[in-house]
Amino acid sequence: MSKKCKMFLSGVVEGFYGRPWTMSQRKELFTREQRWGLNAYLYAPKDDYKHRMYWRDLYSLEEAEQLMTLISAARERSVEFIYAISPGLDITFSNPKELTALKRKLSQVCGFGCRSFALLFDDIETEMCPADKEAFSSFAEAQVSVTNELFLHLEEPHTFLFCPTDYCAAFCTPSVPLSAYLNTVGEKLNAGIDILWTGPKVVSQDISVASIEEVSAVLRRPPVIWDNIHANDYDPQRLFLGPFKNRPTELIPKLRGVLTNPNCEFELNFVAIHTLASWCSYGQKDVSMDGDDQGSDYNPHEALRLALSDWLVEFGRADQPDGAGGGRSKRDEEPMQTDGYDGYAKDNPLYTAEPLTLDDLTLLSELFYLPYEHGATAVLMLQELHCLRREDSERGKEEWRQRAGKFDDMCAAVVQMFNRLSNVPNRIILYDLYNYICDIKSGVTMAKAYVKTLGGQTPHPALALTNDPEPWGFRGGLSGEFQRMLPSHGIRDLFRSPPATRVYTIRPCTPKDQPEVLKIFKEMQIETQQKVELVGDRLVEGHVTPSQNCSLILDDAAGVCGYAFALSDAKTAMTKAQYPETMLQDFPSVMAIQIHSRVPDHSTAERLIEQMLSALRDSGSKGVFSEFRSNDRRMYDFLKTLDVFQVLKVDGLPTNLVIMGTKL
Repeated sequence: MSKKCKMFLSGVVEGFYGRPWTMSQRKELFTREQRWGLNAYLYAPKDDYKHRMYWRDLYSLEEAEQLMTLISAARERSVEFIYAISPGLDITFSNPKELTALKRKLSQVCGFGCRSFALLFDDIETEMCPADKEAFSSFAEAQVSVTNELFLHLEEPHTFLFCPTDYCAAFCTPSVPLSAYLNTVGEKLNAGIDILWTGPKVVSQDISVASIEEVSAVLRRPPVIWDNIHANDYDPQRLFLGPFKNRPTELIPKLRGVLTNPNCEFELNFVAIHTLASWCSYGQKDVSMDGDDQGSDYNPHEALRLALSDWLVEFGRADQPDGAGGGRSKRDEEPMQTDGYDGYAKDNPLYTAEPLTLDDLTLLSELFYLPYEHGATAVLMLQELHCLRREDSERGKEEWRQRAGKFDDMCAAVVQMFNRLSNVPNRIILYDLYNYICDIKSGVTMAKAYVKTLGGQTPHPALALTNDPEPWGFRGGLSGEFQRMLPSHGIRDLFRSPPATRVYTIRPCTPKDQPEVLKIFKEMQIETQQKVELVGDRLVEGHVTPSQNCSLILDDAAGVCGYAFALSDAKTAMTKAQYPETMLQDFPSVMAIQIHSRVPDHSTAERLIEQMLSALRDSGSKGVFSEFRSNDRRMYDFLKTLDVFQVLKVDGLPTNLVIMGTKL
């Protein structure tokens, strides 16, 4: 099949860690996909033993029957069923028996009626076994060899996807364009095979057109996005009900497809899949109109409103889990115990469940929005609580009381939402949702009690802030305890800086510091175990004297924890022409920097670097470069996060060396 005939893949990947979806849930997914205009489903549940851990084992007769039924159900709904297998945990690429096992397994699935496949090498160790090291020059070459063989064995299936081990930009060393792994994949993987990609990160906040153009050039084909923006398998307390966003529809003509890997709980993915479908429909309209002015573009807020409106209907359907009792599909099947009830004037009124509203679902979505942002109401609640905590001198005054009242009303709306959700007819959705809404209700209730305490009121004894609280007064169990001890805990707090856990000092280097500097330097060499001659090493070891004001030490309470040394004219420290003259014209200065692994605070390193760059500017330098051994991944990632230096493309550079630079 030629590339021109390939359809744009849009749909869902069941690729999370945790309990796989049931067969009935998958069939319901196919119905929804057809209704919303999506066309693909990638079967890749991490906890399906025969997909990943026991990939060599064939399916039993009972399992085969289930898969055949599922593949047939997908076909009936015009959904492309893509069967994925993940052998990377223990495959020996050079052993022909392993390839035979893969062929046998995929041939079996092909016999079930499946015509599309995927081979996944994500989330595995990159170290090859001795036998593979003898047979292949690189990990990428080993993977490509097996993948190409399988593709040919299947006689060019409808769709064949390959998931690389470096499946996002953050995993690529030293960068996407310079990644030896990705370049090998792009060059040697059969052109009929498509490649999965998650974007800049595993969970990408944004995916830009420029980033896709960059990776497409390396892969020599447009990627299929495996989108983790709604995935929640990494945090059991988080759920994502915000819209598909921060992916411009201009991406669509530059992609082979988009598959969302959503929340683990099937029923809670209504919004994620619905809004992806809206995004795809807008983007494909734009493509079909050849760039003409459409008058409108995908609006994530409008897409969310439409999704929540449709979801509200689903909440109203009387539905019970298999085997659950106590439910009725029709309220009038038999008399209720309260029918004809006549209470006395002084009796308690009968409890009447309030119906769920669109406002309730909007609030729910804003409380459980997206990985990198809260919804509008959640932001407002956090802002109000932050101000109420901070304004010690204002407590008791009218403005503070009004603000406290506003916060109290917002907390009450969350409790009201919880109560209405607890009484919806569709218990299947409720049971997927219950732990999350119970947790947020408890959280806001404690916050509400805290504000009452600040205002001089006495909360309910169960919510009182004491030295001996009830268990619900300290959240998160052992995991929560670990997180609270980490210096980065709270770093994504939108309203305050994380508390300073250490005090750092940046000062000039003295001769007394040399032993500690060399200790850090030698620790780094032991970590990397690469013998590469660097210009910067001569500065650190004292063979060359740094330029004036260009030797700095970073201190914490334990002593020296980092250093930066620089030379305004790098050529004076070179024993030979190590780097091209063209590079040295733009980046004449060299800087050696190392931060100890005990320093988690990126801003501290940024201040050290900025102080050094300032000194180099004063010396008249117009650019500076820094050298790193290619497997000094910790330091490379550290600098990459700061976004101060960029990886330089240098002709003739050894593969075990990375050069980063910045203009001054």
